[in-house]
Amino acid sequence: MLDMARVHEAFEASTDFTVGIEEEFAILDPDTLSLDHRFEELKEAAQTDPVLAESVAGELIKSEIEIRSGRGESFADAVERQRDARLRLFRLAADLGVQLAATGTHPWSPWQDQQIIDTEHYHRVADGLQYVAWRNNTFSLHVHMGVRGADRAVRVCDRLRPVLPELLALSANSPFLDARNSGLHSARTQIFTKSFPRCGIPDPFGGWAGYADYVDFLIATNSIVEQTQIWWSVRPHHSFGTVELRICDAQTSAADSTALEALITACIAQAALDEDEGVPHEDPPPRLIEENFWRAIRYGLDGRLIDLPRREEFAAAAVGERLLAWTAPARAELGIDPALPEENGAQRQRRALAGGASMEEVFAAEVAQTQRTYAAEEVSA
Repeated sequence: MLDMARVHEAFEASTDFTVGIEEEFAILDPDTLSLDHRFEELKEAAQTDPVLAESVAGELIKSEIEIRSGRGESFADAVERQRDARLRLFRLAADLGVQLAATGTHPWSPWQDQQIIDTEHYHRVADGLQYVAWRNNTFSLHVHMGVRGADRAVRVCDRLRPVLPELLALSANSPFLDARNSGLHSARTQIFTKSFPRCGIPDPFGGWAGYADYVDFLIATNSIVEQTQIWWSVRPHHSFGTVELRICDAQTSAADSTALEALITACIAQAALDEDEGVPHEDPPPRLIEENFWRAIRYGLDGRLIDLPRREEFAAAAVGERLLAWTAPARAELGIDPALPEENGAQRQRRALAGGASMEEVFAAEVAQTQRTYAAEEVSA
């Protein structure tokens, strides 16, 4: 939806702190663990399941599948919906002889072998972006939160800009790409977020007027024809009246995914509470946030990030505790208490590689953990 008057109405009518979750999975051949073009088969089979028929979606390539919780009235409600969809999807995949993976990239399957799914939107993406789209064989998770008020929603997005690299560092789970150790903790971010137009860390818009003027500029100059061509890592979602945060790598285990989604939910809510209470906030220029963005891509939790207001470094490993401290009021209000893991996926995989395991063995262990946890784990908020 690009009618900005209607988008404004959607936000004015939105309900605070509803939650939606989206998770993307790689579709694998169970024998080779290479990417397998079986999305259409899975989607067709999903139509016989009333939950999956609504929650399954495509995401650019035929070797990827997404499940969506739909609107939850609370985080716990959204998690319960998503857990049900997870169980059903993994059961369906097993019945069809398919395995699913949840790392930010696939370690070795060539991008040249992947096929674009047959939808008008993704054909437009591929035709418009060419190599940039073809190369984007990546997997993520997104969280939507209802934020009432158009001006308020844009200001919440502004407040979340400096938080994006911190959440990326926490979630980094894609060290392998093109059959080699990339040396990065989030190769996904380098080939998707740093490559797509209108993606990554947005400028601060200051409020609805600035954001609407930007969208009107894109329309007037024939830069976009649909809202989904605005790929910023935090954005107002025009149709849902939500703030959508989309910076993170997919998570290998269900517990890690749920914990990260809980923290993201708390971050959006805390930004809204801070806005309501008039907590002082400065909008750092993009060039400063980009320093942390690069550090998160390259080093994840093993490096150092910058406290931008203080202009001081701190150990990235402390970012989880820092975010939990900041979001304490929102978490108390929403009843959220995420159990963050001691290490992220990139650290775990790099540790296994350093210990002598091959890249293939490391990925096989990640796939086994995904199969085991998403298919069976009891998830709590």
